[in-house]
Amino acid sequence: MRIAEIFRSIQGEGLLAGVPSVFIRVAGCNRRCRWCDTPRARSPRAGREMALDEIVRRATAFGGRHVVLTGGEPMAARGIRALARRLSEAGRHVTIETNATIPPRGVACDLASLSPKLRHAGGPPPDLAVLRAWLRGYDGQLKFVVRSPCDAAEARALLDALGVDVPPERVFLMPEARDRRTLRTRAEAVRRACLETGYRFGPRLHVEWFDRRKER
Repeated sequence: MRIAEIFRSIQGEGLLAGVPSVFIRVAGCNRRCRWCDTPRARSPRAGREMALDEIVRRATAFGGRHVVLTGGEPMAARGIRALARRLSEAGRHVTIETNATIPPRGVACDLASLSPKLRHAGGPPPDLAVLRAWLRGYDGQLKFVVRSPCDAAEARALLDALGVDVPPERVFLMPEARDRRTLRTRAEAVRRACLETGYRFGPRLHVEWFDRRKER
């Protein structure tokens, strides 16, 4: 499996924001979002090829309970199901951060962190059937990257079309930002959108802490 990086940091987004976690960043992605905040992992040639045993050994050596499979797009990686299963068998809480374009098909996952892309990202619209499969089969959260109130309205329309009961506290609106200054500039508009929709404001702690530097 091609791995861009393995590191320990603090989860910056979603229900587990603030939790120390080990991140396994898989190389390669099946989307080309205009505002991608991890372009270093987008290429399938990023990082290096690693055997499953080595990945598990390095990830578990950090200790702790929480492991995050991220990318890139982890569900597009060959061997992701075997990796998730091994981590689960090792007693780790596994979060999969995915754009929800690929069905889960039984992957081991304790928290499905779903980030369907809105129109401003570019590319095709979210696949409702795939989203339903994740939400009906797993403990999940939805994270929408937004720039303006119209993006929040688009997210609400998507949820209405899903026909799945998702508690509003499981839906996060997060400011689109790759640096601290942009994050702070857009935060107020997103805060107002959360008040209007009832969804949660999603802080992006890693952007606030590390700005454009790598998370560490």
